[in-house]
Amino acid sequence: MPPSRRAGGAIRRGWIPFYVPYTGREEVRQVTESIRSGWLTTGPKVGLLENRLCRRVKARQAVAVNSCTAALHLALAASGVERGDEVVTSPYTFAATGETILYLGARPVFADIIPETLNLDPRQVERVITRRTRAIVPVHIAGLPCDLDSIGALARARGIRVIEDAAHALGAKVGRRPIGSISSLTCFSFYATKNLTTGEGGMLTTNDARLADRVRRLSLHGLTRDAWKRYARGGSWRYDIVEMGYKYNMTDVAAGIGLAQLSRFSDMQRRRLRLARRYHAMLRGCEAYELPPEGRAGEHAWHLYILRLRPGVLRIGRDALIEELREQGVGTSVHFLPLHLHSLYRRLGFRKGAFPHTERESARALSLPLYPGLSNRLQDRVVEVLLDVARRHGR
Repeated sequence: MPPSRRAGGAIRRGWIPFYVPYTGREEVRQVTESIRSGWLTTGPKVGLLENRLCRRVKARQAVAVNSCTAALHLALAASGVERGDEVVTSPYTFAATGETILYLGARPVFADIIPETLNLDPRQVERVITRRTRAIVPVHIAGLPCDLDSIGALARARGIRVIEDAAHALGAKVGRRPIGSISSLTCFSFYATKNLTTGEGGMLTTNDARLADRVRRLSLHGLTRDAWKRYARGGSWRYDIVEMGYKYNMTDVAAGIGLAQLSRFSDMQRRRLRLARRYHAMLRGCEAYELPPEGRAGEHAWHLYILRLRPGVLRIGRDALIEELREQGVGTSVHFLPLHLHSLYRRLGFRKGAFPHTERESARALSLPLYPGLSNRLQDRVVEVLLDVARRHGR
């Protein structure tokens, strides 16, 4: 399945983008079918995507929403997080993880990461838990699962809920357990760059039917469940508003894209794994770069390939390396700039130096192109440029 024509054109002009959508005829067919059916908003394709994702991650319940941000917000709200509560999470993450805690008037409490994995350190989590802690939100960076066994044990002993930020982790496993079936609530992202996309979208999974019902209700203005069916044959125009909710439902147009993606998800994941292994094989001998860890006790989803510069080996830093790569036609990105260093969190009292592992690892990290449509030839070019830079700027 070729990448989209528009993105393919960018490649032909000599630029290797950081990401290219991996879409084709089946996505077009599914979207066209939705438009012709008249179901432009939430309809049968949304329910079908929920059911099929449940089977893939071995969860009992799934609720499709319009973003992972929405899923995180709903998971926290359904867990009873409110003003004055604390939620422990990682500062090494995207804006949504912290902001959804703030939406509810709660306070994000950061715990530092394990430098090797970039994931939340359970020992640091234990240090910051207080009587106000209502939830822990581990973030599976790049698709490498966190230590959910240790985090889960901490949470169970204190009656705290675990809500996984699995924006990167669809397809990952802890042992033989898929991410999505382990914790009370798991939140996935289907953003354009993710391993499975609906353009914009997300999914929340749980094994608790009551939690799922609450999340579904909150995702559509707090209306009774029958409101989802009011425009279908046999549905009723009557509904009740039972609590304050939000407008987070997924559309059938988006779900159609997701169904097409899900039908070949295993093939896309195999390609990501092959590309990650090729990067490993070609870059392993270069002293300048530290390679990302592989999943030791499970399965890595390989959403990102995060390379890190080894300190003192090159005469240039991460930012200059990114610029050199850009000048030679290679797109990259940075995941992530630490949350606590952003202006919003500085105003909340967080300070530089508070989470040294996060700050150090973020400052030397960059993400390389990694997507199913990336050819071996283009990947070879990425590596060629990286090795050339290392030779020219070595100490």
